Amino acid sequence: MRVGCTRCWKQTPTRSLTEADMRLGLAALLWLLCLLRLSECAPPTCYSRALGLSKEVMALLDKIHTYHRTKTCAEVLPTIFLDVHNSCITTKLRDFLYVVLNHPNQYCRERPRIMLLKRKIQSLYTIITRICYRDLVFFTDDCEAIDTGHTRPYYAEDRLQLLQEER
Repeated sequence: MRVGCTRCWKQTPTRSLTEADMRLGLAALLWLLCLLRLSECAPPTCYSRALGLSKEVMALLDKIHTYHRTKTCAEVLPTIFLDVHNSCITTKLRDFLYVVLNHPNQYCRERPRIMLLKRKIQSLYTIITRICYRDLVFFTDDCEAIDTGHTRPYYAEDRLQLLQEER
């Protein structure tokens, strides 16, 4: 038998029920956040690291070409369009790294963005030639595409396009 006010007795289960619902919702939210955190913990593969680093180098080169303090330094740098699927990337990176390391202007060699570019290109070259040696698959050997950014069409690609257009 319960002793006490019926009004207080009716409020207590309602309050504890909402607290339980809030705790359950909070636990579900924490579980979801932990699940999202664990899904991003996969280590990068050689391919993903080379691809990501080549995109970082291209973005940094774009900044160097547009920033007013490094624009004059970029005039010496050759144009390069990095494609990790092109087998010519190793020779082009080596040549580009030589130009960056031996920049004729001492002021340019000491610029932070040029130094960062040098480190990123050295890292990418090391990843492609040593760490991921034989792990990367090269689809093309078009050295001109790295210099100009334009790839020439291949027969297999044209044939595939014709087959798709016939359908």
